[in-house]
Amino acid sequence: MSAPAGLAPLGLAPGDFWVASGHHLCDRDEQGRILGTPDLWRAFCARPELVPPEEACPAERALHAALLADPMRAVAAAELARLADADARENFAVFLGFRDRVAAQPSLEAAWLDLFRGGVQGVPPIFLQMLTHLVTRAALEGVEDAFTLRAAELFFRPQRAAIHQGALLLADEEVLEMRGADGGFGALGQLLVEAGSPPREVELDVLSEDNAPLYRGRSDAHDFALDIAENRPGQHGLARALERFIGHVMGEEVTIRPVPVIEDRNWTWHVGLDAEATGIANDLWQGRKVKQARLARILWLGVLDFQESSRVLPRVAGKPVYLALAMDAAQKLRMKPQNLVAGLPLRARENGA
Repeated sequence: MSAPAGLAPLGLAPGDFWVASGHHLCDRDEQGRILGTPDLWRAFCARPELVPPEEACPAERALHAALLADPMRAVAAAELARLADADARENFAVFLGFRDRVAAQPSLEAAWLDLFRGGVQGVPPIFLQMLTHLVTRAALEGVEDAFTLRAAELFFRPQRAAIHQGALLLADEEVLEMRGADGGFGALGQLLVEAGSPPREVELDVLSEDNAPLYRGRSDAHDFALDIAENRPGQHGLARALERFIGHVMGEEVTIRPVPVIEDRNWTWHVGLDAEATGIANDLWQGRKVKQARLARILWLGVLDFQESSRVLPRVAGKPVYLALAMDAAQKLRMKPQNLVAGLPLRARENGA
C-alpha cells in the first residue's frame, strides 16, 4: 500500500518506519492511542476510488473538493443523489459510512475493535487494511527489533511462503508479484508458483542480524523476506509482535512463546490466526484425521499465557492457549489479527471494552 498521493510526510522522526501507514497524520492521547485528524481523512479521500476521473460530473468534483477542505463535513443523501455516476455514489456512501463508524469511537484502536466485533459487511478491504496498518504501527511504537517489526507486517500484508535451504521464508505477496512481472531471478526460490505454469524465482534480501539496521529505511518497500523457522529470530519476532498488538489494541498483557508442535492431547483452547490454521486446528481438536500434507501447511505455533488470570474464562484459566498460523495450498498466507478479537477466551469487561 503506497502513501496517499499529494500528502507529504511532515515532522517525521529519524529512523521512523511504516511512514505509508499515515501514523504521522494522527494525534495520540495520554495512553498512546491514535486519534484520527482531518489530514488522515484527507488521505482516505485521496484513494483512487474517491478521486473523480476526468469525465466526472460537476457534482462529484464539488463533493470531493468539499471533503478535502472539510473531511468531517456531513453529507446529506440528496447531495449524494446528485452524483451522475452510480459507482461514485456507492463509493462515497461506503466511505462516509466507514468514516462515521470510525469517528464515533474514542480512538482508532477502539474503532478497529468495534468494526470487527460489530461486523465489517460493506466495508472495503482496503479501508480495513489501512486501519489495521495504523493500529499495528501504534502498537509497535518504540520497538527497536527489526524482526518484530517485519513479523508485524503479516497483520496487514499478505505473504507467500517457501522452504529454502532449511529456512522457512515469508515474502510480501505484492512485492513478489511486481518483481516476478519484471523477470527478476535470484536465490529466494520458487515463491510464485501458479497452477499449470512454470515457477518464477524472485530475489529478495532475507532479514538477518547483519542487515537488520537497514530495515527501517526500507520498511515501506516491504522487500525483506522473513525466516520464521524454529529458533530463528523471525519466529520469536512474531511472538513479540503479537504480544505488543494484543497489549496495545486489546488491553491484555500476555506472554507468547513459539513451539515446534502441540503435544497437549487435551488442549482446551486455540486460535487460528488465519482461515487455513483455524480449519486445521478445529479438525485436530475435534479428533478428525488430518493428512500430513495439510498439517505441513502449519508454519508457526505459539503458546499464549495471560498475565491476569481473572480476565480469562473459568474453564481456560491456568491452561495454555495455542495460536496457529498456516499457509494455504497455494503457499499464500493471509493473517487475520481480527481472529484474536473473538477467539481469545476473555471475560467481557465491565465497561464493555
